[in-house]
Amino acid sequence: MYDLRPLVLLSAGLVLTGCSQPIFGGLFERPAEEAAAEAPAPDTEEPAPIAPPPPVGATTAEEFDTTSAEDRAAALSEPATVEQAILGRTSATLGDPADPGIWLKTPLVSEVAQGRLFWEGQEITVELRPSGGEPGSGSQISLAAMRLLGAPLTAIIEVDVTRL
Repeated sequence: MYDLRPLVLLSAGLVLTGCSQPIFGGLFERPAEEAAAEAPAPDTEEPAPIAPPPPVGATTAEEFDTTSAEDRAAALSEPATVEQAILGRTSATLGDPADPGIWLKTPLVSEVAQGRLFWEGQEITVELRPSGGEPGSGSQISLAAMRLLGAPLTAIIEVDVTRL
Protein backbone atom coordinates (compact mmCIF):
# COMPACT_ATOMS: atom_id res chain seq x y z
CA MET A 1 0.00 0.00 0.00
CA TYR A 2 1.21 3.51 -0.84
CA ASP A 3 1.57 6.29 1.69
CA LEU A 4 -0.51 9.19 0.29
CA ARG A 5 0.25 11.63 3.11
CA PRO A 6 2.95 13.57 1.17
CA LEU A 7 0.60 13.97 -1.79
CA VAL A 8 -2.21 15.17 0.47
CA LEU A 9 0.12 17.68 2.15
CA LEU A 10 1.33 18.98 -1.21
CA SER A 11 -2.26 19.35 -2.46
CA ALA A 12 -3.28 21.13 0.73
CA GLY A 13 -0.34 23.51 0.32
CA LEU A 14 -1.41 24.34 -3.23
CA VAL A 15 -4.97 25.01 -2.14
CA LEU A 16 -3.95 27.16 0.82
CA THR A 17 -1.58 29.31 -1.25
CA GLY A 18 -4.09 29.61 -4.07
CA CYS A 19 -1.38 28.43 -6.42
CA SER A 20 -0.10 32.01 -6.50
CA GLN A 21 3.47 31.07 -5.63
CA PRO A 22 5.31 28.63 -7.87
CA ILE A 23 6.36 25.64 -5.79
CA PHE A 24 8.99 24.44 -8.22
CA GLY A 25 10.70 27.83 -8.66
CA GLY A 26 10.07 28.15 -12.38
CA LEU A 27 11.51 24.73 -13.14
CA PHE A 28 8.94 24.13 -15.87
CA GLU A 29 8.60 27.71 -17.17
CA ARG A 30 9.96 28.83 -20.53
CA PRO A 31 12.39 31.76 -20.66
CA ALA A 32 10.60 35.10 -21.04
CA GLU A 33 12.34 35.83 -24.35
CA GLU A 34 11.06 32.56 -25.84
CA ALA A 35 7.50 33.17 -24.63
CA ALA A 36 7.52 36.74 -25.98
CA ALA A 37 8.75 35.57 -29.40
CA GLU A 38 5.78 33.20 -29.69
CA ALA A 39 3.17 35.63 -28.35
CA PRO A 40 0.45 36.50 -30.87
CA ALA A 41 0.49 39.95 -32.41
CA PRO A 42 -1.90 42.38 -30.75
CA ASP A 43 -5.35 42.46 -32.32
CA THR A 44 -5.47 45.56 -34.49
CA GLU A 45 -8.85 44.79 -36.08
CA GLU A 46 -10.93 46.69 -33.52
CA PRO A 47 -11.14 50.31 -34.71
CA ALA A 48 -10.69 53.33 -32.51
CA PRO A 49 -14.10 54.58 -31.43
CA ILE A 50 -15.35 57.71 -33.17
CA ALA A 51 -17.22 58.81 -30.08
CA PRO A 52 -16.19 59.00 -26.44
CA PRO A 53 -17.34 56.24 -24.10
CA PRO A 54 -20.54 56.90 -22.16
CA PRO A 55 -20.32 58.31 -18.65
CA VAL A 56 -19.97 55.80 -15.84
CA GLY A 57 -23.47 56.32 -14.46
CA ALA A 58 -25.26 56.24 -17.85
CA THR A 59 -28.75 54.78 -17.67
CA THR A 60 -30.68 56.21 -20.64
CA ALA A 61 -30.24 55.80 -24.38
CA GLU A 62 -29.41 59.52 -24.65
CA GLU A 63 -26.62 59.16 -22.07
CA PHE A 64 -25.19 56.04 -23.77
CA ASP A 65 -25.31 57.58 -27.27
CA THR A 66 -22.26 59.85 -27.24
CA THR A 67 -22.02 60.39 -31.00
CA SER A 68 -21.79 64.03 -32.03
CA ALA A 69 -24.32 65.86 -34.18
CA GLU A 70 -21.67 65.86 -36.94
CA ASP A 71 -21.26 62.06 -36.69
CA ARG A 72 -25.03 61.56 -36.93
CA ALA A 73 -25.31 63.97 -39.88
CA ALA A 74 -22.50 62.17 -41.71
CA ALA A 75 -24.17 58.81 -41.14
CA LEU A 76 -27.45 60.10 -42.55
CA SER A 77 -25.91 61.78 -45.61
CA GLU A 78 -25.55 60.08 -48.98
CA PRO A 79 -22.08 58.61 -49.52
CA ALA A 80 -19.81 60.25 -52.09
CA THR A 81 -19.23 56.90 -53.77
CA VAL A 82 -21.99 55.51 -55.89
CA GLU A 83 -20.48 52.03 -56.12
CA GLN A 84 -21.65 49.75 -53.36
CA ALA A 85 -21.16 46.01 -53.01
CA ILE A 86 -24.27 44.23 -51.77
CA LEU A 87 -23.27 42.00 -48.87
CA GLY A 88 -26.67 40.66 -47.92
CA ARG A 89 -29.39 40.82 -45.32
CA THR A 90 -28.83 40.14 -41.63
CA SER A 91 -30.85 40.06 -38.42
CA ALA A 92 -29.47 42.60 -35.99
CA THR A 93 -30.00 43.16 -32.30
CA LEU A 94 -28.73 45.93 -30.07
CA GLY A 95 -25.03 45.47 -29.33
CA ASP A 96 -23.12 46.71 -26.29
CA PRO A 97 -24.58 50.18 -25.57
CA ALA A 98 -21.29 51.19 -23.92
CA ASP A 99 -19.41 50.60 -27.21
CA PRO A 100 -19.56 54.08 -28.80
CA GLY A 101 -19.94 54.90 -32.45
CA ILE A 102 -22.14 54.04 -35.41
CA TRP A 103 -21.34 50.43 -36.33
CA LEU A 104 -22.60 46.97 -37.23
CA LYS A 105 -20.72 43.85 -36.06
CA THR A 106 -21.54 41.24 -38.66
CA PRO A 107 -20.31 37.97 -40.16
CA LEU A 108 -20.84 39.57 -43.60
CA VAL A 109 -17.35 41.15 -43.46
CA SER A 110 -13.93 39.82 -42.52
CA GLU A 111 -12.29 43.22 -42.02
CA VAL A 112 -13.35 46.69 -40.91
CA ALA A 113 -14.99 48.65 -43.74
CA GLN A 114 -17.46 51.45 -44.39
CA GLY A 115 -20.95 50.39 -45.38
CA ARG A 116 -24.61 51.32 -45.57
CA LEU A 117 -27.58 49.85 -43.75
CA PHE A 118 -31.11 49.91 -45.14
CA TRP A 119 -34.14 49.36 -42.91
CA GLU A 120 -37.78 50.29 -43.54
CA GLY A 121 -37.00 53.17 -45.90
CA GLN A 122 -34.16 54.52 -43.75
CA GLU A 123 -30.49 54.28 -44.67
CA ILE A 124 -27.33 55.20 -42.81
CA THR A 125 -23.57 54.91 -43.23
CA VAL A 126 -21.91 52.73 -40.60
CA GLU A 127 -18.61 51.16 -39.80
CA LEU A 128 -18.85 47.46 -40.60
CA ARG A 129 -16.91 45.36 -38.08
CA PRO A 130 -16.28 41.62 -38.37
CA SER A 131 -18.13 39.67 -35.70
CA GLY A 132 -16.24 36.44 -36.21
CA GLY A 133 -19.56 34.59 -36.31
CA GLU A 134 -20.66 32.00 -38.83
CA PRO A 135 -22.57 33.23 -41.90
CA GLY A 136 -26.23 33.60 -40.99
CA SER A 137 -25.51 33.91 -37.26
CA GLY A 138 -26.85 37.45 -37.02
CA SER A 139 -25.32 40.79 -36.22
CA GLN A 140 -25.11 43.39 -33.48
CA ILE A 141 -25.84 47.03 -34.14
CA SER A 142 -24.75 50.04 -32.11
CA LEU A 143 -27.16 52.05 -30.03
CA ALA A 144 -26.46 55.15 -32.13
CA ALA A 145 -27.18 53.26 -35.37
CA MET A 146 -30.45 51.88 -33.99
CA ARG A 147 -31.52 55.37 -32.99
CA LEU A 148 -30.59 56.85 -36.39
CA LEU A 149 -32.67 54.19 -38.13
CA GLY A 150 -35.56 54.86 -35.76
CA ALA A 151 -35.66 51.19 -34.78
CA PRO A 152 -36.98 50.04 -31.41
CA LEU A 153 -33.99 49.27 -29.18
CA THR A 154 -35.47 45.94 -28.07
CA ALA A 155 -36.29 44.74 -31.59
CA ILE A 156 -34.55 42.27 -33.87
CA ILE A 157 -34.40 44.10 -37.17
CA GLU A 158 -33.63 42.85 -40.67
CA VAL A 159 -31.15 45.17 -42.38
CA ASP A 160 -29.76 45.10 -45.90
CA VAL A 161 -26.02 45.71 -45.86
CA THR A 162 -23.79 47.14 -48.57
CA ARG A 163 -20.09 47.87 -48.52
CA LEU A 164 -18.83 51.22 -49.79
